[in-house]
Amino acid sequence: MKPERPLVAQRPLARHSAALLRPAPAAAELLPLLARAGEQLARKLRLALAPVHGGEAAVVDCSAPEELTVGAFAPPGLVSIGLLAAIADAQPLLACVEGETVLRLLDRAFGGPGEAPSPLPRELPLSAELMVQRIEMLVGPPLAATLGLEGPIRVLRRAASTAELAAMSEDTALAVLTFTIREGARPAWTLRLGFPMAALADLTGAARPAPKPVRTATPADPLEPPFADMPLTLRAVLVDVPLPLATLSALEVGQVLAVPVARNVPLRIGECLVGLGTVGAVDDRVALQLTQLA
Repeated sequence: MKPERPLVAQRPLARHSAALLRPAPAAAELLPLLARAGEQLARKLRLALAPVHGGEAAVVDCSAPEELTVGAFAPPGLVSIGLLAAIADAQPLLACVEGETVLRLLDRAFGGPGEAPSPLPRELPLSAELMVQRIEMLVGPPLAATLGLEGPIRVLRRAASTAELAAMSEDTALAVLTFTIREGARPAWTLRLGFPMAALADLTGAARPAPKPVRTATPADPLEPPFADMPLTLRAVLVDVPLPLATLSALEVGQVLAVPVARNVPLRIGECLVGLGTVGAVDDRVALQLTQLA
């Protein structure tokens, strides 16, 4: 089916003003946000990691964010790298623990002095993988709470290198936080967290809309402006006597009509009843003394 005439737009296409479009936050804005989040997370990790230190709280320091690529994320040697993501937000991030650290913590968990074998094995045994899993489970809740991520953080997969993990290309830009954990005189160990720069705005909350202020509805005060200055007309009906048309047509000057004054005179604003009162006099003027408010 062909149109009888060429289609022409009835009006020009809408063009968004550049002033109305919010540009994406730059790295210079996001890295300070990540640094503050790292400091908050370090404070939470002091107690969160206590189970792997025999219940003792550790001293946790966080480095300034580094800009690295995925290929340079993990230090050389035996490491365990995990791909983590929040269930609801689905924003990925990387976690790295050195293999020597895992083996020392494992030796201590089994009652040893906390020493790693020398030389180190080529890959971590299954028991060490369970220790890594425990560390990730301990780090997950405070990390999600610090970043404001919805839902728990889970491990998607784990590998001994970023190439084997195959989560991102090796040249993907990361913002990396390094946490140094110390417990007494024992050797310090490090935990690395890598945040993709492309997802950093979402992970730090910079891309989320600011929460709207909650306004609590309160009744208006009639003594406050502008209501206090609003003029209102009060109307008091003193007498309301129904008369037939024949009586009205026969009225003459000087004729006296008997009108009963109600005991309770209604006081109204428009059609709204405000109260009731009795008729009296004040300074030779007819007055109404309120006896009841509506």
